[in-house]
Amino acid sequence: MSKFHNKIINGNCLEEFKRIPDSSFDLIFADPPYNMQIGEKLTRPDASKVNGVNDKWDQFSSFKHYDVFCKAWLTECKRILKDNGSIWVIGSYHNIFRLGYHLQNLNYWLLNDVIWRKNNPMPNFRGTRFTNAHETLIWASKSKKSKYTFNYQSLKCLNDDLQMRSDWIFPICNGRERLKKNGKKVHSTQKPEALLHRIILATTNKGDSIFDPFLGTGTTAVVAKKLGRNYYGIEKERKYFKAASERIKKTKVINDSYLDTIENNKSKPRVPFGSLVELGMLKPGTSLFDAKKKINAKIMADGSIKYKESEGSIHKVAAKIMGADSYNGWTYWHYNLNGSTVLIDSLRQKFITQK
Repeated sequence: MSKFHNKIINGNCLEEFKRIPDSSFDLIFADPPYNMQIGEKLTRPDASKVNGVNDKWDQFSSFKHYDVFCKAWLTECKRILKDNGSIWVIGSYHNIFRLGYHLQNLNYWLLNDVIWRKNNPMPNFRGTRFTNAHETLIWASKSKKSKYTFNYQSLKCLNDDLQMRSDWIFPICNGRERLKKNGKKVHSTQKPEALLHRIILATTNKGDSIFDPFLGTGTTAVVAKKLGRNYYGIEKERKYFKAASERIKKTKVINDSYLDTIENNKSKPRVPFGSLVELGMLKPGTSLFDAKKKINAKIMADGSIKYKESEGSIHKVAAKIMGADSYNGWTYWHYNLNGSTVLIDSLRQKFITQK
């Protein structure tokens, strides 16, 4: 598999797919041609030219031609995706509905559609339509049975302890990040690194393998390298391939010590709090308190806890204090360990080790 680690290829993905073994990648990010069907030059009200997407690689003779192309590369992506892998595809209103149709027909399992809302979109100069201020991403697993990666807790932490929603706000790629040559954009649809950072952080783990069949100027590979993931990409256009190669070479990996992500609660083993009491790891009468030590509850012999008039499980009492329907007591209650304030959650691993 090392042959397909941390390498990019200048070639046609439909040809290069044939060299890739089955079940090779944990994640695929695909930013295919959008088939935008721009039939005439776009101008601003002052008659100046708009640098829209009118590249030859984005032009198809018909919808049928485009559909055949999309079905071919999506079929190959499914073959080289691991059983528990997932895929992201991005598009605009020109093509995203066709991509969704093919994904479902190929028995991918759709998990989410995500709206990337641009806070600095290109205006609609003619005033004939709404300003097109977003693109749509579809996230799908290889099959309905796939145990795909989703780092829920990391995304929640990234979003100030709120659940990450399916509408994301990022600016279009600009400033120093936008690759230019002689003052002109190298690629008309270069994606911002922030977008790929969120996708890769959310749906892969350190050391996973990521594939991009339409690499462009290398954003997927650059972010994968920074985050300690293995990348493999294919780019058809020579000038984009050269720009991507130079960009990847300059990219530095984040120190491995800082690449760990928060463990999802659901991946932690289920441990009854009462078992800690039975084993004497926490004794009846021991005080449990919140992080600010304003709440003080007592542990009872049966593993329940009591705070004022409230009694019950660590979860039930915490929920009542917080005014919530449910609450995770493992991450609310603390105890005193040799003068230090420690989360009771730390006792879970100790329990498993002793068990």
